Amino acid sequence: MTEKNTGTPAATPVPVADEVLAAVGEGRHYDPHRVLGAHLDTPTSGAESVTFRTLKRLAREVTVVTPSARIPLQHEGFGIWVGASQPEEAGHIPDYRLEVAYDDGVGVTVDEPYRFLPTIGEVDIHLFNEGRHETLWTALGAQIRRYPSAMGQISGVGFSVWAPNAEAVRVKGDFNSWDGLAHAMRSLGTSGIWELFVPDAKPGDCYKFEILGKDGRWREKADPMAYGTEVPPLTGSKVIESSYEFGDQQWMEDRAAKDPHNSPMSVYEVHLGSWRLGLGYRELAEQLVEYVKWQGFTHVELMPVAEHPFGGSWGYQVTSYYAPTSRFGHPDEFRHLVDALHQAGIGVLLDWVPAHFPKDEFALAQFDGQALYEHPDPWLGEHPDWGTLIFDYGRSEVRNFLVANALFWLEEYHIDGLRVDAVASMLYLDYSREGGEWRPNKYGGNQNLEAIAFLQEVNATAYRRNPGSVMIAEESTAFDGVTRPTSAGGLGFGLKWNMGWMHDSLTYMAEDPMNRQYHHHQVTFSLVYAFTENFLLPISHDEVVHGKGSLLRKMPGDRWKQLANVRAYLAFQWAHPGKQLIFMGTEFGQEAEWSEQHGLDWWLTEDPQHRGVQLLVRSLNEIYSETPAMFARDNDPAGFEWIDASDGGRNILSFTRWDTQGNPLVCLANFAGNPHQDFRLALPWAGTWREALNTDAGDFGGSGVDNGGSVQAEEGAYGGQPASTVLTVPPLAVLYLKPDAR
Repeated sequence: MTEKNTGTPAATPVPVADEVLAAVGEGRHYDPHRVLGAHLDTPTSGAESVTFRTLKRLAREVTVVTPSARIPLQHEGFGIWVGASQPEEAGHIPDYRLEVAYDDGVGVTVDEPYRFLPTIGEVDIHLFNEGRHETLWTALGAQIRRYPSAMGQISGVGFSVWAPNAEAVRVKGDFNSWDGLAHAMRSLGTSGIWELFVPDAKPGDCYKFEILGKDGRWREKADPMAYGTEVPPLTGSKVIESSYEFGDQQWMEDRAAKDPHNSPMSVYEVHLGSWRLGLGYRELAEQLVEYVKWQGFTHVELMPVAEHPFGGSWGYQVTSYYAPTSRFGHPDEFRHLVDALHQAGIGVLLDWVPAHFPKDEFALAQFDGQALYEHPDPWLGEHPDWGTLIFDYGRSEVRNFLVANALFWLEEYHIDGLRVDAVASMLYLDYSREGGEWRPNKYGGNQNLEAIAFLQEVNATAYRRNPGSVMIAEESTAFDGVTRPTSAGGLGFGLKWNMGWMHDSLTYMAEDPMNRQYHHHQVTFSLVYAFTENFLLPISHDEVVHGKGSLLRKMPGDRWKQLANVRAYLAFQWAHPGKQLIFMGTEFGQEAEWSEQHGLDWWLTEDPQHRGVQLLVRSLNEIYSETPAMFARDNDPAGFEWIDASDGGRNILSFTRWDTQGNPLVCLANFAGNPHQDFRLALPWAGTWREALNTDAGDFGGSGVDNGGSVQAEEGAYGGQPASTVLTVPPLAVLYLKPDAR
């Protein structure tokens, strides 16, 4: 070839050994940037030169084009083309592009990915390796970059991935016709991070990493830090650029000024795919928001939204922790759903799953050819019940991956709180393990000290960075201090699911009313420990699947009695100290056991009796939100007072909830199948008490037994109270009584 240029004399390229060229050409070199790109050579004698190398395996002709020169390259071997020239400006490498011609006559002008400096900074790398990069999602993964240059703006994607055990890493995707040989990545020293900037890669492009393990095997892996994915069962990651602007500034400001642990929280748990079948994020932003607002719930809790390959896992088998599932739309459309809920005055809680992850080959398992995200010891790294892997909580980078992920959902998507799944499985080394299948910790106990330290870190960091947010533990054991602050040695959660209340109360309700007197302790025992933690009372999806039947079907008797029991139970739940959560469908007496494939029995809401349950829940939420006695002292023993906890013979219990100003709400529950006439109820003071709620009201599908809307309490000590009244207690019903203004 004859070189053509405009004033930059030819020079001799810096030589490279054949074995290095071969490794670069085959995409298995740990630092292809040392060979490819443009390199300035300043020899001890002679003029400066710039050596250009590029990998173009199928090219017929390649030319470097600078602002003032054209430099033809020659094929050197292994698909690598080389040429050299003297620099146009001493000591500087010029901006340049590549003109590439192919045998089919097609010619293209492209940029050279190996001429760019790393797109991840040294501070980012240091913080990640130390386990302290709180916004890790802004550093690793697929980051869109734009740079000015002499030959026009450069747009592309900086790819970076942590794979410390890899021998080589390549990225392939839509931008290179899924040919990973075109884009081998470089290893950034001892950090374990591999990086490459790919010019002209763009939002919407799909991609995967190819990782060469020490066993000599290449593995295709999705990006652990991807913002988006292909729609399952496809498993590729997607380059995502958000253009969404939230409109919930007022919500976020108001939230930051509140204490979520002593504010109203009635939660509607939702599985997005089956609430109403076939809806995407945008449709949910209209229909779900409208419905939840009408029902009066203060919050929704979304079952896991992070991407998961198998819909039947309900999201609890996560493969892309930083990507909202693509089943329902673009990540910005999920932002729109959260924003719409906030603008309607509804908080958003999200299920989060740091306890385990699946073994799918395309995801985190054996990510770089050996245990990386999972603990390498099977006794610590594999879950015997679920067939999944357990994170290595003691490894700084893994812990950072999870802590940053919690912050990602709170900060990038404005989520108001995380419900942390399966906390008990994380806390104990012997969880679901027989003797001989686990080893004690260094103190001889069964607590997983590394997991405990991780939970403390994620909770403390979330509360520090996100005022007004809440961290909730699904924890079913008697572990001490789940909601105690980390500064006092606790785990630092804000709330804990009260699984004991749920199990005891449902067992009680399943009994025929004739037998409930023998199980009365099951409905009162929760108050023995109600203030040992900050509790949330859950009737979740777990209670309406796998043969357990719906809440309606747990109740004894004919259909009228079943519905009456449901109404009474829900009113008791709302009045009990603690926050409330019910699973979708429970609010109208869903009959069938929940199936994510079939959705809810919405037709039941056209039946007057089921519509009555729906209206009751709406009334419960309205009363709850406007009655501080029902939430302001949820975690203060002085906010609760038994009136009578021992009337098991009549299946009755009664208590008072107090707000911080000394205003009461009295709850009287009758779990017997018959009414009680001329029932004397002790009350905190004399005067008129209005019937704020009667679950037996005709509007709710009840029999209509009431007290004319109010009762008169007379002075005179009775049952440890200074006043009392005589009233009729409806069957299978709960009354709320409020005093008239004094």
